[in-house]
Amino acid sequence: MASTSAHPFPAKSAAIAPIEVDTAPQIRRSFAASRSDEIGDAGNATSVAHGAPELVASGYGSMTTEEAPVVEERPKRTWFRYIKTRDFWIVLVLGQILALCITSTNTFSALLAGKGTSIPAFQTLFNYILLNLVYTSITIYRYGLKGWMQLLYKDGWKYFILSFLDVEGNYFFVLGYRYTTILSAQLINFWAIVVVVAISLIFLKVRYHLTQYLGILVCCAGMGILLASDHITGSNGGEAANQLKGDLFILLGATFYGLSNCFEEFLVSKRHMYEVVGQIGFWGTIIIGVQAAIFDRGSFQTAVWDGQVGGYLVGYTLILSLFYSLAPLVFRLASAAFFNISLLTGNFWGVVIGTEVFGLSVHWMYPIAFVLIILGLFVYFMSETVLGEAKKPWLGVNQEAGVAGIGTAKRRVERPDAIV
Repeated sequence: MASTSAHPFPAKSAAIAPIEVDTAPQIRRSFAASRSDEIGDAGNATSVAHGAPELVASGYGSMTTEEAPVVEERPKRTWFRYIKTRDFWIVLVLGQILALCITSTNTFSALLAGKGTSIPAFQTLFNYILLNLVYTSITIYRYGLKGWMQLLYKDGWKYFILSFLDVEGNYFFVLGYRYTTILSAQLINFWAIVVVVAISLIFLKVRYHLTQYLGILVCCAGMGILLASDHITGSNGGEAANQLKGDLFILLGATFYGLSNCFEEFLVSKRHMYEVVGQIGFWGTIIIGVQAAIFDRGSFQTAVWDGQVGGYLVGYTLILSLFYSLAPLVFRLASAAFFNISLLTGNFWGVVIGTEVFGLSVHWMYPIAFVLIILGLFVYFMSETVLGEAKKPWLGVNQEAGVAGIGTAKRRVERPDAIV
């Protein structure tokens, strides 16, 4: 997952999803012509074939898999159509909640460092353990133990790669902050957006509209104002211990983030969210556990352990787990690109929180930058059709290769009255 640093604390991101209840099999429902008209009136030019749709399961255990209704959306674009829908406002708010989550975890990291406890790998281990306990348990309950074992045998390698990218993105980003300045790290973090757009274009066959590129540029301009403010006020993190080394670590971490975001968007569009998040937790626990045992032994021995440190670790773990649980919803409702540019507001929220926790002051340029980034998010979706980016090109014209889960285009056509 791509991440954006929340000034003035190190940035970190991660990737995950709320418990998703996909009842399978569902009672068959026919879509009459009036339903198609109703969807069209809501601003969506879609055609729904008559038939008997059912929810699509992942195919493990005793769950059934059938095709969802044929759904086609005319390519004609109407300005501001998607912005008028409920889905847009949901994904906009979700993006800001995720930015606040990142800011909060960075705040807890800063508080831990202030107490003399800097153990990045071990600190993140508890997040993966919690995700594994919650979502793997749900997966085993839904698929059965045999179905879960089949999942590991058949697709475990995919989730291992996803978890590895996610873990290393977190690790190298935090490691980079030990050697470079905050300002430099924030600039390099833009590389994650470049990676996401490039991977989406080349491998996921996403074709961005001109307004989407414009929206990304507007958001980046807002971020540029934040960075300029940091430079003017001298809030760039001071002298770098090893500028080149730190910048290379940040660049590597941003690359891992971009790759993991695109891979997760691909997987959650085809599989249940509890399966994807559970596998991230399962493999992530193993990977980060080994890493912590190798690289954090010295820091662990010299760390301060008291009630405050325990409270900070609990807060960090709970908020980061919430982040991982909500991120897949944004990947389904929107995309990895929108996910990354939404996190750009994290620097603004970081200063807002920092005024209360660390006594920072808000520079007059910060509110302007925040408004500009939010405006860029509106521009990004200015010409989108009513389904926005929920309709994924790699799932087929009718999304036949996707799962009818929370936030997917297939689910919203089957159940237009659903919240997401």
